[in-house]
Amino acid sequence: MKTSTRNTTNWIFGFFLGIFFCCSGFGQSSDIFRLEYLNIPENDTGIKTQRYRFLFNLPIKLNEKKDYLITGMEYNKLDIGYSQDFPFDRSELIRFHVVDLNVGFITKWNENWNLVTIITPRLASNFTSGTITDDFFFNATATLWKEKPNAEKPFRIVLGLSYNSTTGLPVPLPLISYYKRFHPKWSYTLGIPRSNFKYHISKKHTFEMTMLFDGYFINIQENIVLPDNQLGSKISLSALVGAIGYQYNISKRMSLYVLGGRSLEQEGKLRNDKRGDVFLLNDESNLYLRTGFKIGIF
Repeated sequence: MKTSTRNTTNWIFGFFLGIFFCCSGFGQSSDIFRLEYLNIPENDTGIKTQRYRFLFNLPIKLNEKKDYLITGMEYNKLDIGYSQDFPFDRSELIRFHVVDLNVGFITKWNENWNLVTIITPRLASNFTSGTITDDFFFNATATLWKEKPNAEKPFRIVLGLSYNSTTGLPVPLPLISYYKRFHPKWSYTLGIPRSNFKYHISKKHTFEMTMLFDGYFINIQENIVLPDNQLGSKISLSALVGAIGYQYNISKRMSLYVLGGRSLEQEGKLRNDKRGDVFLLNDESNLYLRTGFKIGIF
């Protein structure tokens, strides 16, 4: 019974992580500009992670119908440290890079809904030997977006499908998010990869409790030879995080933020070319600290 329950939990976690890798996608963000630093301190497995993130999206108005072309890019650098020995060479597992290029289109679907389509080619690798075919991944998202920002109780709904080649699933996965400001000082968002509950102290100050998915899936150019003669050709981290945060709103669209919490479920793995698990690196909880500056469209 315990094994069955654990397998069910892993399947659910894996399903939602698949949605995360599709719709959170480093490049599929509602931000116009973001600078961010993430620190996951060392845990019992002796692994620590730092991530530096830069994102820029440029909306270009095409006509009076308010159709927009979205172009942009996102860059993430990950530095991973190890204080314990593993039965293989770790030199290929210290620094990784993820580069996304974004091309999107926003148009008025009807009186109430906007259609948003985005394609995001991605390079994700340790880049020890330039770039190779296995470094390339592809993401695509199509969503319908409806919002009433000036209603008595403002709300926003996002419904759609998203495909990401890193999930290993041959079909698009559902994407859904619902936001509501049900009181002048309180709001919530329900969805994947993030749900939260916010207390708006004033226009300048906001506190939140949040549940979010985070992680990465990256190619390793020089395969890692494991003791059982299997090869590790990909590295992945998937984490379900509970956190509290504070946001200082410089203006309606511009803010500074800090988030602190702990992973509730976490798996760092080496994978083979078919995305199968070949070595478990990290399944212990971590502290999770994130801070940054952003300019968003909402």
